[in-house]
Amino acid sequence: MDASLHTPASLRARSEAAAGGLPALLMGAERLAATILLGEHGRKRAGTGDNFWQYRAAQPGDARRSIDWRQSARGDGHYVRETEWQAAQSLMLWVDDAASMRFAAQGRPSKLRRAQTLALALAVLTIKAGERAGLAQLPEPPRGGRGQLIRIADALMDGEASEDYGTPRPQVMPMGSRAVFLSDFLAEPAALTEALTSAADRGVTGVLVQVLDPEEEAFPYDGRTVFESMSGAVRFETLKADRLREDYLARLADRRAALRDLCARTGWRFQVHHTDGPAETALLPLYTALEKRR
Repeated sequence: MDASLHTPASLRARSEAAAGGLPALLMGAERLAATILLGEHGRKRAGTGDNFWQYRAAQPGDARRSIDWRQSARGDGHYVRETEWQAAQSLMLWVDDAASMRFAAQGRPSKLRRAQTLALALAVLTIKAGERAGLAQLPEPPRGGRGQLIRIADALMDGEASEDYGTPRPQVMPMGSRAVFLSDFLAEPAALTEALTSAADRGVTGVLVQVLDPEEEAFPYDGRTVFESMSGAVRFETLKADRLREDYLARLADRRAALRDLCARTGWRFQVHHTDGPAETALLPLYTALEKRR
């Protein structure tokens, strides 16, 4: 191991480089969120919302007055009593940070950066509307406030998994909340199926956003080609890449059909976004779909 990586100068340089991406990501997400006009907020609509929904363990940052002392007296911890409205006003986000998401062709943004920007823009819209946003990478439940946006942005910038393909992190989402998963969804679907089935059992609805580079849709390869996974774990060489195109496109279509079917069975929605298009083309229908889920 190179000892120079542990010098104060190197540590400072790497820290500044990591921190430098955070404001850029957050500012980009806020500019993107500004393109969406917030209409009438869901909590102003008629209907009941004060019904008891669930107890959850108190977390750092919860107001003292929110603790249900009677319920807490029955156990060793402190518990917060949540109402139906509080649960429904929570948005949970999962951004796939596996190696495959770092793919980018012809100067386009990587799938990961586009997914991060969209997720953070949704968090901005959610929190500005007085609601709460959470991230699967964080152990805490959804929260509101500017500080939560910083925590989400920081966690997104930290995430870069080593495996080729990602699956949703197992996490219990608030009952009746909404969720958005952003990924290329190229991993085996078993973990995703379990995650959406579990979410549906808790009344959680949401949207799957498949983020792909156009090159992954077109498969524009011919002749001798070396295919290598983003992590370098898989390498394949062929002299006739064009002969693989038909099988590849068929498998991609099958995967997309399976994702649509999974969403239909669990009450979720499915969207596809390509990184050569502006992020606004994904954010507006995504935000609209979430509004309809209130």
